Formats: sequence, structure tokens, C-alpha cells
Amino acid sequence: MKVMERASAKINLALDVLGKRADGYHEVSMVMTTVDLADHIEIEETKREDIYIRATAPFVPEDERNLAYKAAALMKERFRIQRGLSIIIHKQIPVAAGLAGGSSDAAATIRALNRLWNLNLSTEEMMRLGTEIGSDVAFCVHGGTALATGRGEKIKGLPAPPSCWVVLAKPPVAVSTGNVYSALNLQAISHPNVQGMIQALREGSFENICRHLGNVLESVTIPAVPEVGQIKTLMKKLGADGVLMSGSGPTVFGLTQYESRAQKLVNSLKGFCGDVYAVRLIGRPS
Repeated sequence: MKVMERASAKINLALDVLGKRADGYHEVSMVMTTVDLADHIEIEETKREDIYIRATAPFVPEDERNLAYKAAALMKERFRIQRGLSIIIHKQIPVAAGLAGGSSDAAATIRALNRLWNLNLSTEEMMRLGTEIGSDVAFCVHGGTALATGRGEKIKGLPAPPSCWVVLAKPPVAVSTGNVYSALNLQAISHPNVQGMIQALREGSFENICRHLGNVLESVTIPAVPEVGQIKTLMKKLGADGVLMSGSGPTVFGLTQYESRAQKLVNSLKGFCGDVYAVRLIGRPS
């Protein structure tokens, strides 16, 4: 039997860092939402007991470093499954982009194996498994729009934003999330208004969502990767209603309610960076 699962990318509408935790992680407060850009995970059992990973894009680890591999290994051990697995990751989400591609692949693997092995796990149980793999995996299991706190594993669902276009642009550089957090100066950052973003979502106000976009990690990534700041400036100049870097970067997203403006943004940005997409904001659990 073969199962397929969709692994949607996410963007951060607001990302705040509150301090350093005793366990070495940072205490965060983030509003995240899913967009219509996704990898697709294809899983089937094999006669051997090992886990085989293959990805359709370069620079994706095809061994135990891969988060989908970690998810499969965890579930095999936790539920004492003796069978092997072949996992093919059909990549569409850019690698090391701040869009949670690896975390979403892990979440999709958990959901797929829940079906393949008839485990009947609830969403909450799958989210708890996800927290053992990575900070964003619980949100990616949950999907939709949510507030993530703690180290990112405490998830509280929020109303979906109004439907709009999201233009994603990733310059041809990779950013290490760990390095960005390590370089963050907690005494010098300007905190975004996360509660203002939550209220804007509850009101369904596209204008206020754009007004409350904020990401403290820009203070680290933009000086290190000037292209991020250049893309933000260009998107604003071309008429995007709200512009922000997603996660630790380097992907920048622009929000607009008009398809014609989204296409104008794509056409103008393609000469600047290779990975440019115009997608819809999903915002609801799939």
C-alpha cells in the first residue's frame, strides 16, 4: 500500500523572541499560517526494515539528518513497527528558506504513517510526536493559522486571514536558523505587536494584518544577507500591501488582494532571484 500526503509551506505573520530558555532554546511568540505551496510525500512499506529516503531536489539530506527520516524512525520505534519504508519527497518548497519545508515534510510523514499503520492517533497526539523532532513540526501537523509559543511547540489555533495572494521570493543563499538565533541581540530588538496581529485576524482585517507584520529575526538576517532588504524594498515599491521576511529567512513574502498585482510582483522579481512564486494563502487546516 502506498500513501500520499501534502506538506504545506508556512509563513510567519509575526515572530517575536522573548528570551533565552534554560534548555538552550529561545522563548518565542509567533503567528504562523499556511500557504498553497507544498511538497508531496509518498510512502510505502518495503520488505527490508530500514528507512529509504529520496528527494527530488538537490541539497536535501537523504539520511538520518532528514526530518522526515527522523519522524519515520520515531514512529517505528514508538509503535514497534518492524517493517521498512520507502519515502519519496517531491520537493516544491525551496530548501533552507524560512518556509518550514523540512518540518512540514516531517509532519506529513507522521500523518501518512498514522494512516498507513491504522494508528488512529488524534491531531494532538501527532503534534506531541512532532515536538520530539523539531520546533515547527507541531504547527505543521496542526496546519491552518495559529499562535505558537514556548519554543514553538505550544499551538493555539487562530482564525484564518482573509483570502489573498502571497508572493514568495527567495534569493540564492541559504540561512542557518541556529546561527540567526545565536546572533540575535535580545537587548536591542524591537518587538512586533503579536497581540495586535491576533486581534487583526479575529477582526478579519487585511489592512490591520499588513500593519502588524513583524519579525525580530530581520535584525540579524538583513545585515548578513543584503538581498533580503533589497527584495523587501522592491516589493513595497511595486505595491505589495504588506512585506516581511519569513522565519529566519531568506525568503521574503508580499501580500496583496489583487491577482494582477501579484503577477506584476512575480514578473519584476524573477530577474532578481530564481525562486519566485505567487500562491494563495490557505490559512485553514487541510
